[in-house]
Amino acid sequence: MRTILVIDDNPSVVTALEVLFSLRDIRTLRAATPHEGLAMLDDGRVDLVVQDMNFQADTTSGEEGIALFRAIRERQPDLPVILLTAWTHLETAIELVKAGAADYLGKPWDDNKLLASVENLLELGESTREVSKLRGERRANRNALHRRFDLRGIVFASGVMERLVELACQVARADAPVLITGPNGSGKERIAEIVHYNSAVKGGPFVQVNCGALPTDLIEAELFGAEAGAYTGANKAREGRFEAADGGTLLLDEIGNLPPAGQMKLLRVLETGQFERLGSSKTRQVKVRVISATNADLNQMIHQGRFREDLFYRLNVIELNLPPLAARPDDILPLAESFLASGPAGLSDAARAAMLAHNWPGNVRELKNAIQRASLLCRDNTIQPDDLGLVMRAPAARAAGDAEPDRAAIEAALARARGVISQAAAELGLSRQALYRRLEKLGISNAA
Repeated sequence: MRTILVIDDNPSVVTALEVLFSLRDIRTLRAATPHEGLAMLDDGRVDLVVQDMNFQADTTSGEEGIALFRAIRERQPDLPVILLTAWTHLETAIELVKAGAADYLGKPWDDNKLLASVENLLELGESTREVSKLRGERRANRNALHRRFDLRGIVFASGVMERLVELACQVARADAPVLITGPNGSGKERIAEIVHYNSAVKGGPFVQVNCGALPTDLIEAELFGAEAGAYTGANKAREGRFEAADGGTLLLDEIGNLPPAGQMKLLRVLETGQFERLGSSKTRQVKVRVISATNADLNQMIHQGRFREDLFYRLNVIELNLPPLAARPDDILPLAESFLASGPAGLSDAARAAMLAHNWPGNVRELKNAIQRASLLCRDNTIQPDDLGLVMRAPAARAAGDAEPDRAAIEAALARARGVISQAAAELGLSRQALYRRLEKLGISNAA
């Protein structure tokens, strides 16, 4: 059951709050002194604290409340605390809110306002605990993966990447072609490395070729080799990438750029392991694990007649789809921290918020470049939003002639902030408490 600890030396205040909270099926614990309240915090689980700021009849300074608040924060930094008093100076309350207090209400309080704040804070706390539990489970799973497999130093924290990496490790030992799809800069090469270094041929060579970076007339020679005189400038015989990868893995990056003639030869070598060098009739035999990668829509290319359907099915025995960085925001900050690990620079809170708000169209590659740039430009080894050079998203538009954001604007801001109230409130130009009140008024639930 949800539990609130009320620390107040006025019995009538505590009774009134107890009755009010019982209407929402909230259990209330009572403490008349700071010492008693702290002891109750140590004894059992409390979801929220409502505390007075003065505990002696002749005291209105709020010093006791400040000391109590700091003691609570030392014990449980994430526990929400609502300040409640008739005497404390407003400046004192503001300073405590800046220090982490969830809300400040004066006596006599407004029941609806207090309940709205309490409900949202309890919901936020429950969501925070669920997120912490999920992150703990993910951390344990990541550690298990690192112990069992060679992950080549890949950094991730999102559930979608955890599942993808685990799948890559599982299929690594299968002697079957793998197709890795995903946008440019998302890390397809690193996934290919994981497949190779956890496969049965991990002791063999790992050879990469970017099909999109080779001239069309040289792709066949690059893949399958060429005899001397096979083309202008071919003064001596050379082996191709398939021969170089014999007994190991060949990564064909940007496979969608392979021309029709190369596609046909590739299909044959996948089926039989046999090929001929350009300019030669001698058949050669290799055993190579083929991994392909592309950012193209191969199905669309098949319909357009630009990619062989039989080759697609041969390459796509197992597909690993790597989502863009914007679809896995939990990876953004861990990746950024990993790029900063070798230097003295660190991220400010504002820079972290800016990074989470950015769409990262260039994915991990863009993130790495932004961090490298910021590390060179920042002052005092602290990276600020301006150092990152990101195009910031404009605040949500408000309805014409309206003084406050409407339901659509609030829901859109919450979606972009992934339910983080403080981030959504900042985007909307509201305080956290003001946003809580609008959520209650509009009946928007599951905001936290």
